[in-house]
Amino acid sequence: MSMIMREIHEQPAALARTLLAERAHVRRIGARLSRKDLRVIVLVARGSSDNAALFGRYLLELTTGIPVSLSAPSIHTLYRRRLLLDHALVIGISQSGEGRDINAVLESCRNSGACVLAITNNRRSEIAAIAHETLLTRAGTERSIAATKTYTCQLMLLYMLAAALAGRDLAPLERIPDYAQGALGLEPRIGEIIERYRFADRCAVVGRGLNYASASELAIKLMETCYMVAERFSSADFLHGPIAMVQRDFPVILFAPPGPVFRDLHALARRLRRLQADSLVISSEARILAQASCALKIPFDIEDFYSPIPYIIPGQLFAARLAELKGLSPDRPRGLTKITRTL
Repeated sequence: MSMIMREIHEQPAALARTLLAERAHVRRIGARLSRKDLRVIVLVARGSSDNAALFGRYLLELTTGIPVSLSAPSIHTLYRRRLLLDHALVIGISQSGEGRDINAVLESCRNSGACVLAITNNRRSEIAAIAHETLLTRAGTERSIAATKTYTCQLMLLYMLAAALAGRDLAPLERIPDYAQGALGLEPRIGEIIERYRFADRCAVVGRGLNYASASELAIKLMETCYMVAERFSSADFLHGPIAMVQRDFPVILFAPPGPVFRDLHALARRLRRLQADSLVISSEARILAQASCALKIPFDIEDFYSPIPYIIPGQLFAARLAELKGLSPDRPRGLTKITRTL
């Protein structure tokens, strides 16, 4: 078994560890931050961690009502502009904690008066030294270059932080490791359909709301492990032009949990069927799965709000299996290293 497949299967345990180990710490951080006059939250990340930040933007605005922005690191690192951050919470997300641009942004934000929080898998990293507080993903060493378990543990910590800031109970999060375990049960089904995509070299990946981040994360996994041109879209943005590229047998992957986003995605699935696209739908809902060329049925009901972790796992399995089928190494993609030191 490849390293990435082993690490995908380690996620239920890693998620449970993260929840247990950081629960009390998150509550203390939430209590302290709730006494501050926070007016904006800024998320700083690159790569897969940036997709976790995209998820965090939706999540934190939904739960706290505080406006959330994704940082543009070049404002700090290239244009050298200091921002007014006296009433800001700035959250840096980095698997390694050693990304030079992320750390430079956090240092600049701290000097501008922001409260700085780090989410990382490395307690001894530079990011942890810069931040006022650090939350640790308890993923263990991640040897595959493509992030899997560190990504989902980042999402877990963002759920925990959002709940703490909003004064919500963390108990609903206790079921997520079980949902992750259930999602791993889709591996045999992925093995049945993967041959269909052996020669695919391009696709679109579509989600909306909280699972827009899942679309972005699966797209980057397909690009880095399968060398495919994989474009990610919100279902709303997809209809504003990009759907024009869809023709017969064009692969489109949809994340379609039940909830507020479902109606739009169901309508898109019907339209893709009329266009004779090759649609791969990840959902628990029979109505939309019936429209799919290939269906990955999530074997449990889970509301949209808690769906991104279990829904990305079939995507991870799909990318890893497809890379192997194509004769590629999903563990060591060409030209990539675990730590990317951009500035």
